[in-house]
Amino acid sequence: MDNRAEVREFLTTRRARVTPEAAGLPAGIGIRKVPGLRRTEVAMIAGVSVEYYAKLERGDIAGASASVLDAISRALQLDDTERAHLVDLARAADGIPLSGRHRRKAPKQSASRPSLRWALEAITDGIAFVRDSRQDLLATNSLGRAFYSPVIGDGGRTPNLARFQFLDPASRTFYPDWDLFAQMCVAIMRAEAGRDPHDRGLQDLVGELCTRSDTFRTLSGAHDVRTHGTGTKRFHHPVVGELIVSYEELAITAEPGLILMVYTAEPGSPSAERLRLLASWAAQHPADNTATPA
Repeated sequence: MDNRAEVREFLTTRRARVTPEAAGLPAGIGIRKVPGLRRTEVAMIAGVSVEYYAKLERGDIAGASASVLDAISRALQLDDTERAHLVDLARAADGIPLSGRHRRKAPKQSASRPSLRWALEAITDGIAFVRDSRQDLLATNSLGRAFYSPVIGDGGRTPNLARFQFLDPASRTFYPDWDLFAQMCVAIMRAEAGRDPHDRGLQDLVGELCTRSDTFRTLSGAHDVRTHGTGTKRFHHPVVGELIVSYEELAITAEPGLILMVYTAEPGSPSAERLRLLASWAAQHPADNTATPA
């Protein structure tokens, strides 16, 4: 897998982030010609030769050992997600996709398994949905369909969270913290692309968004990566207004590559009451995929 450009840009942007002071080095005298650390400084901290680190930063990462990747990760002060991304890039260069896991199977078909849909519908007080690495919204529970009605639209094509984020003006209202959501979306997609560089669908989506959205193209150029995990998000739904929810990301082990996301509101909070109102609205509009303001 020729991912040398991706490796080069990732290492270069990470190096530019680390100041000599943060690395425990003296700032030195005079004007530094590069932001962050020099290659020689990264090599010294990592305990490798300057020539070898320069080779890695040119993108020639194939064959790099786990100990070298770990040393480079420490020198560049990578977090856990960035460290995993560097390992994924190295394994892809070695021809090992998905960090050694089997490639995913037709995700749109596997998300329709009856048992998976039953599990989704069993979650009645929260928003539950399944997405893939391409940010396709593959399945939801009843409350999830009502919640994501602005994304689902008329159901003419598989709803995609990234296309909605960057190409649909309605996302600016649905996501009050739009800039934060945009950064998260791109960083998650970049991590997925590093994990499975053979995913042509994801490559095509990234190419489409880079062409159609200046913001996506700029954020993608930062080469930031992240995982979702858990946290809190704020939305503005056209039917019930502001919702503050906590989220948990759960891997579906039977279907590698698919993610189950669950949004819940703090019991007794205004958002919990609004979710109940949204569930009531959904029961009254079971076939309505397009929410309109109350």
